[in-house]
Amino acid sequence: MDKALELLRQDTWRLIDQTALGPHFHALQSFGTDDTLCASVGAGLAPATARAWVHHDTVVLGIQDTKLPYIKDGLAYLEQNGYQYIVRNSGGLAVVLDEGVLNLSLILPETDKGIDINRGYEAMWHLIQRLFSDFPNQIEAREITGSYCPGSFDLSIDGKKFAGISQRRLRKGVAVQIYLGVFGSGSDRAGLLREFYSRSKKGEHTKFVYPDVNPAVMASLSELFGTELTVTDVMLRLMMFLKQNSGQLVAGYLNGEEISLFEQYYERMAERNSKFLKQIESSQ
Repeated sequence: MDKALELLRQDTWRLIDQTALGPHFHALQSFGTDDTLCASVGAGLAPATARAWVHHDTVVLGIQDTKLPYIKDGLAYLEQNGYQYIVRNSGGLAVVLDEGVLNLSLILPETDKGIDINRGYEAMWHLIQRLFSDFPNQIEAREITGSYCPGSFDLSIDGKKFAGISQRRLRKGVAVQIYLGVFGSGSDRAGLLREFYSRSKKGEHTKFVYPDVNPAVMASLSELFGTELTVTDVMLRLMMFLKQNSGQLVAGYLNGEEISLFEQYYERMAERNSKFLKQIESSQ
């Protein structure tokens, strides 16, 4: 864990807060932004960066989800329930984003020694433990069977998952990404994806094993702590932590060079999504 802790201590932390951009802030922009930050931080054009954001009523699909045999029916169900959807460029399966879900990326430079995958995951796990250390609940990192987008670093309390972690590596930059169910119903979010998979698979055997989602194993932090947390509450905790673990904490947005990079990476994400959707249309 000590090596993971080192990642959280930086000479400078830059914080980009995009949590209040509202429902018109599209998820494609987020993935384009994280790729931009990986490139700039990896090249030494910017300091280590923490980026926080919220997307309204969006399902982020994994590449494997696009191969579901009746994906059209599943996507139609999401649309009927007011959700838009995109396909992400990092690993994993479908997750639900809404105004009660805080997304956080830590973008770090790959040094000569490198950052192995587990070290990145452990750093994020430790960060979340520290942010909520005033609560007595133990935060575990292990796969929660029956959760959506299951992984070995699912974060849970008493067997109920509230967060999932992924990583993206690009041009000597590493983005460790987490979605945190801050408030709202974790089981309702899981119920949406349970029905999505049911309609997208229709009981057919598939080579890839998709999760059998059990809404009972998903919850939000507000539900688990028994107290109403907000995204603003968590952001204040994050700012205090970064301030305590850096020589300086600076707030900011993309710099000039990053804005140029963003146009390229956003266009790449948009084209990739257009390609996936065309493949879905032509396959059924």
